[in-house]
Parts: sequence; C-alpha cells; structure tokens
Amino acid sequence: MFLKMDGPVRSRPASLSDFQFGAVATETIEDALLHLVQQNEQAMQEAAGRMGSFRETRIVEFVFLLSEQWCLEKSVSYQAVEILERFMIKQAENMYRQATIQLREKKEPQNWKALKEQLFNKFILRLVSCVQLASKLSFHYKIISNITVLNFLQSLGYVHTKEELLESELDVLKSLNFQINLSTPLAYVEMLLEVLGYNGCLVPATRLHATCLTLLDLVYLLREPIYESLLRASIENPIPSQLQGLWGICRASLALHWKALLSSLTQS
Repeated sequence: MFLKMDGPVRSRPASLSDFQFGAVATETIEDALLHLVQQNEQAMQEAAGRMGSFRETRIVEFVFLLSEQWCLEKSVSYQAVEILERFMIKQAENMYRQATIQLREKKEPQNWKALKEQLFNKFILRLVSCVQLASKLSFHYKIISNITVLNFLQSLGYVHTKEELLESELDVLKSLNFQINLSTPLAYVEMLLEVLGYNGCLVPATRLHATCLTLLDLVYLLREPIYESLLRASIENPIPSQLQGLWGICRASLALHWKALLSSLTQS
C-alpha cells in the first residue's frame, strides 16, 4: 500500500532564519500558555484508548515524505498525522457501534470483509485528504491544489475525480465535526522556545528549533519504543496498571511545569 516516491525531493522554502523568538509581549505569552494548558487538559480527558493505533511508522513516514514532496511546513505534516489518526479512530468507533446495534436488534450482519476492503482501498485517498486539509489550515503558507493531489494519486495507480476528492475531504470534516485545527507537540515546543528566547538562552532559539524538529520527527516515527521506554523508566516496577496510571501523573506534571513558566515570566 505504501510506495516509494520517485524523483527529487524539494527542500522546504521556509528558512530557519524566518523564525524569531523572544519578540512576543509577556502578556501574550501568558495567555498562550494558559490556552495550551487548557487544550492539553481537554485532550487528556477526551483521549481514546486507541490513540496511537493509526500511527504506525510507515504511515507517518508516508505523510512526512508526501509533505516534503509538496514543500509543506513541518507543522502541516504533524497536523496531518493528528487529523488522520482521529479520523480513523472515528471510523473504527462507527463500525463498532453499527455492529453492536445489529447484534442487539438481531439484524443480518454486514459483510465485514467487503467493508474492510472498502476502507483499505480508500485509505490512501483519506490520508492525502488529511494532508490537503492540514495545508489549508496553513493558508498563509501554501495550499495543495486538487490537480496536484489527483496527479499524485494517479501516479500511485489510484484514479479519482475532483468530486471524489471533495467528498473525501468532506467525510473527514464531518467525522471530526469540522474540528481539525488540532494542537501538535510542535505548538508546545515553540511556546517553550519563545519563553527561552524571552528570558535569554546561551544557545540561539533558532538552532534549538531545528534540533527540536529533528527530535519530533523521531518521536513521531518511533512512537511506540520511545513512549514505552520513557514510561518504563519513570517507575521502578513497570506493570500494566502502573503504566496506565502514569498518564494522570504526566498530565499533572505538565500543568505544574506550565505554572512554573508563568511564574518565571511574571517575575521577570
């Protein structure tokens, strides 16, 4: 299903010199930090047990390579991964809900083999739609046109019309109640860099930004082994119940870190 993309990969037009940290007013940083804390709390409360199920390395790698080929910013590729995962979780939940209703009402079950094949055949289309939607959120940067998407899909052997492409985008939007402007780890990283730039740092924030992008790529690509090693290193006796309970501790710890940052800003 995942094919190698031929041809030269174009470099991103955006230069690291375009980024400037430490130029935002203190009040703005405080408001942004509080907003990120609230978003994190809500995300933790709404997190499904299947989060991460659709972040296999080859899926994330496909999104990253496609974003590079289309000269999209890193933030777009991260956003596309988040949108795709949430959409696929919604699809799985809908399938489970339908199966439960059919069993309760003793209706004839659907042909799950045919349904699975249908989802499989449309997966690349859905993935590309998520990348295209993410690019539209960064409208100030670059939007991927329908022609570009259709040509890319055709190069992989998938023939679709503009109507099918629009329907695919609409399916993603409706499944997520049009809430696709999702926070990514990059938003938190850049906010921390903004704080460092404001308070002064021995290492230039722009250089740290480049390093952080590389690390974020690795975290997205190697999510399972990295998360597992971090969780196991956080407790002495790594048993499943403790690993699950650690998420609440992580959430509280993150909130404390944000409060500490706010305190340092107000005292500056």
